[in-house]
Amino acid sequence: MKQVFTSMPLSATRKDGSDIQVSYSTAPVLDAKNNVIGTVAVLYDITEKMKLEAKLMNSLEKVTRVVDETVNALASAIEKSDPYTAGHQQRVAQLACAIAGEMGGFDDDRMKGLRTAAMIHDIGKLYVPSELLSKPGQLTDIEFGLIKTHPQAGYEILKEIEFPWPIARIVQQHHERLDGSGYPVGLAGDDILLEARIVGVADVVESMSSHRPYRPGKGTKFALREIKMARESSYDPIVVDSCLALFRNGFVLPTE
Repeated sequence: MKQVFTSMPLSATRKDGSDIQVSYSTAPVLDAKNNVIGTVAVLYDITEKMKLEAKLMNSLEKVTRVVDETVNALASAIEKSDPYTAGHQQRVAQLACAIAGEMGGFDDDRMKGLRTAAMIHDIGKLYVPSELLSKPGQLTDIEFGLIKTHPQAGYEILKEIEFPWPIARIVQQHHERLDGSGYPVGLAGDDILLEARIVGVADVVESMSSHRPYRPGKGTKFALREIKMARESSYDPIVVDSCLALFRNGFVLPTE
C-alpha cells in the first residue's frame, strides 16, 4: 500500500553524545506508471516539543489538583454551616454519577464535571441563616423562601470561576423542574441542563431518604416512589428510569 508512514517518538543520540527525541516520516517515490522506485524520509528533532508537552501536562495536573482541592474545601465549608446534612453532597455526587453511568453517554471528563457540580450544589446555603437549616418543625413561608434562594446564591458565588464545565449553571438549576414548577427561574424541559436534571433527582432521593432535624428520614423506597410518581412532570423520565434501575440492580445509597 503506497502511503506515508510517520513514526512514534524515538530516542536518539547526537554525535556530541547528547540525547534527543526524534520522529520521522517516510513516503514512497513513484514513477510515471505509479510504481514504487524509492523512498524519501524526513527526520525531525522533536526534543523541545516533547519538553514543552511535558511542562504543559505538569501544569494541567497542577491546575486539576487545585480545582479538586478548591471543590473539597467549598464542600467542607458548606457542611460546617449545616452539620445536619454532613455527607449529603458526597452522597448526592455518588448517586448522580451512578445514574449518569446507568444512562450512558458520559465520558470521563463530563462525569467529572457532574461530580464537581454535585459536590458543591448546595454552596448557596452559605448565605442562608444556619438556624433555618437546622430548625426543627415546620418552616414558615418566609423562611422557606429564604432557603429557596440558595441555588441562585450558589450561581452568584461560582459564576466567575472558570471551570471547564458549566458548574455555576448546574448549581443554579438543580431545583428546576421539567414542568416549570421549580426555582429560582422556573425553567422547563430542555432549558434545564441534563446534569442539573440528574443532580436534582439524586438530591431528592438522598434528601427524602435521610434524617433531618425537622423530620425523620422517609427511606429509599418512599423516595423512589416519589420520583416515579413525578416522572415526566417534574423529573426527566430517562434520569428517573436510570435511578430506579440502579436500585433494582442492588445499588445502596451511601450512608454517613
